[in-house]
Amino acid sequence: MQKKIAVINDISGFGRCSVTVTLPILSYLGVQCCPVPTAILSNHMGFPHYFIDDYTDRMKDYIEIWRKLGLRFEGIMTGFLGSAEQIDIVKGFIRDFSRKDTLVIVDPVMGDHGKIYVTYTEEMCMEMKKLVALSDITTPNLTEACRLSDTPYKAAGWRKRELYAMAEQIAALGPAKVVITGIPQGGFIANYIYEQGLEPRIIRTHRVDAERSCTGDVFTSIISADGVNGVPFDRSVRKASAFVKKCILKSVEMEIPKTDGVCFEEVLYQLKRD
Repeated sequence: MQKKIAVINDISGFGRCSVTVTLPILSYLGVQCCPVPTAILSNHMGFPHYFIDDYTDRMKDYIEIWRKLGLRFEGIMTGFLGSAEQIDIVKGFIRDFSRKDTLVIVDPVMGDHGKIYVTYTEEMCMEMKKLVALSDITTPNLTEACRLSDTPYKAAGWRKRELYAMAEQIAALGPAKVVITGIPQGGFIANYIYEQGLEPRIIRTHRVDAERSCTGDVFTSIISADGVNGVPFDRSVRKASAFVKKCILKSVEMEIPKTDGVCFEEVLYQLKRD
């Protein structure tokens, strides 16, 4: 049977992020994407204006129908969550729909560049730690990894032992696999891979452009599909890192505005199905 991932995230009509990124990537990698919408947006919040329809009040009824239908998923993937209540709903979803072989992937979308998003409260940060504790794989960026491990943030100069200590603290919450993304290393961007029982690894790619919106959605979508398809974690991180770079290069070539994310559609055929 075709594998399925329940994707708990918002749906943004414009800007290439969240479900509009995850759905085509999972589909291309042979996995059915089953969205649980947390909000409907006209475009992502990186634009100066946006419409948002918060879906919190309807999530429980939506999920209850899935429960009555007895639906099962090989994976559960979470992205941006807009409130402590939504995080609590997602924790309940994981408890209700996870089986022994269900892979849970949490992208703890909380902030970037050393700052927590203005929409995030201290309560939400603490609840996100509890959500990460229910995951098998988590994909925090450097800012989020610092917050999850209570480590002071710095923009550069990270030593391997510091990254190891941070990843080990995050893994101690629950996930067996952690990848800390977006670590600046001179002309490179690094991803630090921590997998229980294996030697930690660092994957580096050349920095090719200023950061673009929603590359994390591309990255985590690949990690999620590969995870349920049984692709080794380090190979998946290498693939995701290389593909994000291809997306950025193509977006620069096509002069895509940074707020519009990356034009992954143009290079999707280059994403290997391991």
